[in-house]
Amino acid sequence: MAESTTENRSIHRFRWIGYGLLGYAFMDVVQLLYPPKFFNPAWEVQTIGSLIERVIVPLLGMALVFFGEFYDRNRFEKILLRVLSWVCLVLSIVCLLVIPLGVFGTARLDFQNDQQVNRQAEQQLSQFNKIESQLSQSTPSDIQALAAKAGIPIDPTKEPQALKTEFLSRLTTVRSKVQAQIEENRAAQKQTLFKNSIKWNLGALLASSLFFILWKSSDWARKL
Repeated sequence: MAESTTENRSIHRFRWIGYGLLGYAFMDVVQLLYPPKFFNPAWEVQTIGSLIERVIVPLLGMALVFFGEFYDRNRFEKILLRVLSWVCLVLSIVCLLVIPLGVFGTARLDFQNDQQVNRQAEQQLSQFNKIESQLSQSTPSDIQALAAKAGIPIDPTKEPQALKTEFLSRLTTVRSKVQAQIEENRAAQKQTLFKNSIKWNLGALLASSLFFILWKSSDWARKL
């Protein structure tokens, strides 16, 4: 008898933890979705990723709520379980629909990032072009000022032509390094974006499958 009482308490305890997790998940979703920034690909992709990374909470909550099946359910809880069973199906469909949304959002964000990197590159490289155009008509003192502005060390004791040649050579080297750094940052940004996208899309597919299993296995709740 005592063992049966302990089991009953455990069942109710699991169920209340499940309801608590569902409540926590609901508050988390509201926080993530508000304020909405639709048509902002960065917000869309990050929000999808955050939701998928937190999906374990409602999954576990649903599993605990359905624990014990028919045993000791009051009338109100029976209605609630019927609703939650259908919610599992809705969430399964939503997780499935999130996948093309995530793919499209990732493509848009990648394009937006490329545009931003290109603008930054143009701004940086235009400074080098401006310095080169000024170099042909510059005096040694002007060259020293340009070198100081560009952060390029030169030997001021050289002849004017040698000074120009040295500065131009170092300027070309610095520009090549800047271009290489820009492309490296672009590649790293793309890699991080697509790695996260793949992880989140696979996570959405897995979550969709698990919610569907919960819906299918909770058919008893829809018959209460």
